[in-house]
Amino acid sequence: MTTSTRGTRRRRYLWAGAAVVIALAIAVAGVLWWAPSRYLPWDSAPFPEIDRSSLDAGQARVVDILETEHRAGRPGTHYSEGIEEEWCADFVSWVMREAGMPLSNPHSGHWRIPGVYTLQEYYESVDRFEQAGGGYVPRIGDVVLYDNTSWVGQHTNVVVAVDGDTATTVGGNEFGRVRVHTLEWSGDSAVVGFGRLS
Repeated sequence: MTTSTRGTRRRRYLWAGAAVVIALAIAVAGVLWWAPSRYLPWDSAPFPEIDRSSLDAGQARVVDILETEHRAGRPGTHYSEGIEEEWCADFVSWVMREAGMPLSNPHSGHWRIPGVYTLQEYYESVDRFEQAGGGYVPRIGDVVLYDNTSWVGQHTNVVVAVDGDTATTVGGNEFGRVRVHTLEWSGDSAVVGFGRLS
């Protein structure tokens, strides 16, 4: 192989490598531009100021617990009875138990519901599930249920504020921690529905 051929081949590899890097950069920029905030690991707002005087006792307890856990930074095993697993539904179950409104796993009767689908089954079984798009406006303390069509899979978190079509939520196992973010609840196609607090 001549020096000229080697040089041409090297330039082709460099151009191909540059094209791959540029394509990846465009893909990452696209994801960051269009992805809802709940998908971004660094996007966690501070816990919002909430006027608790307008809340009922159950809502106030849920908000207080969520605020405490947001600050605490505990590992997921704290909410899952020591089990290493995806823990967003464990977090919701733990919060409701601590607030004096324990859930009941429809398969075992236990307070902890480790899966989002089973969490939806629970809310359906107690007639407290509201389908997305049905006109229901979420309230503080309600549980948001997301389907698995989003690229992060099934998920759940708790509403702490609602302003029109925007809700502020707190969830566990959001990139390994408890996070606060906003949700356009009426237009997010990943939202399956809501589990009413009461």
